[in-house]
Amino acid sequence: QACAALRRSPRIALDTEFMRERTYHAQLCLVQLADAERIVVVDPIACGELGSLHALLADTAVLKVLHSGRQDLEIFAQQMGSVPAPLFDTQVAAALLGLGDQIGYANLVQRLLSVQLEKTHTRIDWSVRPLPHGAIEYAADDVRYLLAVHAALRTELGQRERLEWLDAEFAQLARLDSYRTDPADAWRKVRGSQRLTEPQRARLAALAAWRERTALEVDRPRGWVLKDDMIIDIARRNPVDEAELAQLRDMPPAVVKRRGAEILAALSAAGGAEAPVLEPARPRLTPEQDGVVDLLAALTRKRAAEHGVAVGNLATRRELERLVLGERELEVLSGWKRETVGNALLAALDGKLALAVRDGKLTELD
Repeated sequence: QACAALRRSPRIALDTEFMRERTYHAQLCLVQLADAERIVVVDPIACGELGSLHALLADTAVLKVLHSGRQDLEIFAQQMGSVPAPLFDTQVAAALLGLGDQIGYANLVQRLLSVQLEKTHTRIDWSVRPLPHGAIEYAADDVRYLLAVHAALRTELGQRERLEWLDAEFAQLARLDSYRTDPADAWRKVRGSQRLTEPQRARLAALAAWRERTALEVDRPRGWVLKDDMIIDIARRNPVDEAELAQLRDMPPAVVKRRGAEILAALSAAGGAEAPVLEPARPRLTPEQDGVVDLLAALTRKRAAEHGVAVGNLATRRELERLVLGERELEVLSGWKRETVGNALLAALDGKLALAVRDGKLTELD
């Protein structure tokens, strides 16, 4: 009934409370929803079946407003097989107005609405029942002011003619593949892979893929299946049987007993496989190039201040380094970012734009 009522609204506020310390996927514990007339706090643990909620989130006639919503969207992408759309992330929008790269919801509500939110339940276990006194009211506050924040941000963005800037940002948030991990690529997240030989890296890739599939199957964190340092050690030493596996330093006996055969099978499968290709090592900048990056960073900060945009939303230092090294397929050279600072960066690199200090301020000289 709540979802049916909310589907009659043109926009809804959406937030979740979840736990992920003990599971592979985040455990959804609460879903908070609001429109102009009502606030609804859903207990998904008690409800079980969430088909009507998923239908609401998939309804393209209803705008879903979130704050820093990537983790919320990841949960529903896993449950629904699609990303709720259309969507509006108030943290992303705030950054385009110069309110900080990652401003928190409470700070944003304070700045825009002059409302001070309570912070007494920030560290509770949302999976326990009954919830502590006041927890539901605290959770409801996360959507109570979200639509008002959305309206204020949208008005300001419209006045500055920046609503179109959001299109690329929200399109990236709505990409389903950004919420999925391919087991074949899981080795890239294991620290130390760069120091392995090719045969060792092939074994690492097989072990990491096995761990990813196993963690998904049993719904436990990757490290609970096998820790990173153990995967690296196994890939290096290549044990041939469970006795050798058990002799590895810090190897849990319980893992050998329960998963030893699977680990050895993964190693065996890697025997004839080619090692995955490492990403090319990042070229080291010369001192002169590093100075050019500093110049481009100063220009970026200047343009960010002039346009009232968070610096990180224009370009990161890593992007500027890649620009100096000759790369041109960069976000800073596309769309509104190119108009705001990208063309100026290219002009500076070509010697067509210089920076000078006039009256204590950084000034561009053509």
